[in-house]
Amino acid sequence: MDITEVLLATQSHDGQIRNVAEGNIKQFEEQSFPQFLQALSAELSNDSKPPVSRRLAGILLKNSLDANDLVRKEKCTQRWRSVDPAIKSQVKGSLLMTLGSPVSDAHRSSSQVIAKIASIEIPLQGWPELIISLLGNMTKPDAPPSLKQATLDAIGYVCEEISPKDLEQDQVNAVLTAVVQGMNHVENSSGVRLAAVKALYNALDFAETNFQNESERNYIMKVVCETAISKEADIRKAAFECLVSIASTYYDLLEPYMQTLFELTANAARADEEQVALQAIEFWSTICDEEVAIQEDAEESGDVSSACHFHFIEKALPLLVPMLLETLLKQEEDQDEDDGIWNISMAGGTCLGLVATAVKDAIVPLVMPFIEGNITKPDWHSREAATFAFGSILEGPSVEKLAPLVHAGFDFLLNATKDQNNHVRETTAWALSRAFEFLHSPTSGVSVVTNANLPHVIEIMLTSIKDSPNVAEKICGALYFLALGYENAGSMSSVLSPYFGQLVSALLATADRSDSNNSRLCASAYETLNEIVRCSSIADTLNMIVLLLQEILKRLNQTFEFQITSSEDKEKQSDLQALLCGVVQVILQKFSNCDDKSVIIQFADQIMVLFLRVFSCDSSNVHEEAMLAIGALAYATGPEFVKYMPEFHKYLEMGLQNFGAYQVCCVSVGVVADICRALDDEVLPYCDAIMSALLKDLSSPELHRSVKPPILSCIGDIALTIGEHFEKYVPYTVPMLQGAAELCSRMDLPDDDSTEYKNELRRSIFEAYSGTRV
Repeated sequence: MDITEVLLATQSHDGQIRNVAEGNIKQFEEQSFPQFLQALSAELSNDSKPPVSRRLAGILLKNSLDANDLVRKEKCTQRWRSVDPAIKSQVKGSLLMTLGSPVSDAHRSSSQVIAKIASIEIPLQGWPELIISLLGNMTKPDAPPSLKQATLDAIGYVCEEISPKDLEQDQVNAVLTAVVQGMNHVENSSGVRLAAVKALYNALDFAETNFQNESERNYIMKVVCETAISKEADIRKAAFECLVSIASTYYDLLEPYMQTLFELTANAARADEEQVALQAIEFWSTICDEEVAIQEDAEESGDVSSACHFHFIEKALPLLVPMLLETLLKQEEDQDEDDGIWNISMAGGTCLGLVATAVKDAIVPLVMPFIEGNITKPDWHSREAATFAFGSILEGPSVEKLAPLVHAGFDFLLNATKDQNNHVRETTAWALSRAFEFLHSPTSGVSVVTNANLPHVIEIMLTSIKDSPNVAEKICGALYFLALGYENAGSMSSVLSPYFGQLVSALLATADRSDSNNSRLCASAYETLNEIVRCSSIADTLNMIVLLLQEILKRLNQTFEFQITSSEDKEKQSDLQALLCGVVQVILQKFSNCDDKSVIIQFADQIMVLFLRVFSCDSSNVHEEAMLAIGALAYATGPEFVKYMPEFHKYLEMGLQNFGAYQVCCVSVGVVADICRALDDEVLPYCDAIMSALLKDLSSPELHRSVKPPILSCIGDIALTIGEHFEKYVPYTVPMLQGAAELCSRMDLPDDDSTEYKNELRRSIFEAYSGTRV
């Protein structure tokens, strides 16, 4: 096989030629993996080969060694380990040689493949000569810049792939020395310096011992700060990314450098290119995150005098806040046209909000003069910035500090929804949603919305929801939090009842809008509708909710008539079906609170028919929402649900076996518990299949671990439901529980997530044993 020809053929415009070539590549990999590696690494290392075939060789090599899916990743690892050591050595030699290629695609691909092999071998003390070889490239007196750059790329990728515990400290020292030297301004090649800064970013987690040494830390910080004022913008950006990472990883060591860091970040935020300024602002956002986390930990532990809290934000406040307020005035004219846009103004406002969370009341007097000075200016940039600042500081400061200010400016905000500028109207709608979120709590006695001004608020909301799609989406958010404020208000929830029909109609019309390519508007409308229903008074709105259910079922039925001519059409259909199933679920939960179940029984058959049709759609997103809704239906109908089991149980079992979309599997497990509670011992005919699926789930390495604790709890629910009939499952269940208990005892706890998972697993084991009474 001429590997070059086959690789090039995979890019052919002729579909038949392309398919044959792809089949040949796949067959070669599966049947002769060692030779596959040799051929591709030789192709990649050969400077006389076409750039396209070399690039493809690199991609195939990398994909043969790694995968996103954990099961396939493990198979890739084992397959590499099984290759003859002599062949592996040859492949690694070719890759290291390719680092010296003048072709950037080739040496970049080689550095990535080297890192993938390192991730397999270094944790097991394999490939000890790799670091030596890479560092040797950096110290060669005649090393060309391309070799240094490729070597630094490889070092960075290797550090990204492996754990700090995988390298000895002397190796870390040597790596950091090489990287920091590569960053030095005496290095003539900007490509080498950029690669060095990026390598340092990935190596920072390895540098803990070095950062504890004051002289080493000083030198690293000196070089990073010098690099942050390089003449090349991409190098400055990479240097600030390092500073962001240092702020997160080594917060407690930053105090001696904060004056310099403030000057660097302030200059960048005010005057540098956007890509650099964004990272400079991100530095302060990261400091905020660290200090907020320290405060929260201190509150939980009761130790408020934490030695590791340096109050950097509080100390910098008089200079930091004006800097951030300046950034709010750097809006872009078309920023409302791109949902994913992230610019200096948005970054500054986000950081300002984090500062408010960190320092609480102290931020208010520093921001209010800016708001008051800009809110009525003729230039829309000023009005929008003032509104953005106002909304940004509503989380953090005390209600006592904010309430008078919000009350004083509330009417102004409502009127600003009619501003002539779309940006101002959008930000105003967002600020209102923030006011409703944090200062609308009728049960606490503090609320910007009162019985007196509620009619005007509703009028404004119903008018503004017809505005441009971006504004309408933010109004949906405002309505969501307006409704949420009445959730625990008891009889007060009836305050919204007179407007229920108008709100529902407006939200349905918003979901139907054809003038928006923004799919989030439709989703926001339905999510807000859910909250309006959830927080309504069922006594006041029962008849209207019945009408709403009929409308939603009609819409769900109409989705099956969509013309599907592309994957985009299919995705839109699936997304809409998921949203509609979500509304049905909320309505069913609302009806479940009624003593009279006749309404549910009246619509149950129609609902179930539609849900079963939804299951025929190939979309895990829809399956998840439909499953959740069916769980609500089972809970609401109780024993009546048994008539749906002959048809539904096969879909339930499919959900339990859906390892690929593990969220569907997890929801299906929850539905089993709902059905057990609804049907009691009438679930018996389906228990064999359900238990078989659950036990397979527990033993499968392919299923995401987060699903396994709910499965154990579910087994306990089944045992409680069927009582003595569970005995036949005990011989299969107990070994699983014992295995789970052993896993708990052996489990490492490197982070909070692992600790939480271990506790969840323990709890579920107890619940399973409690149900089985073994």
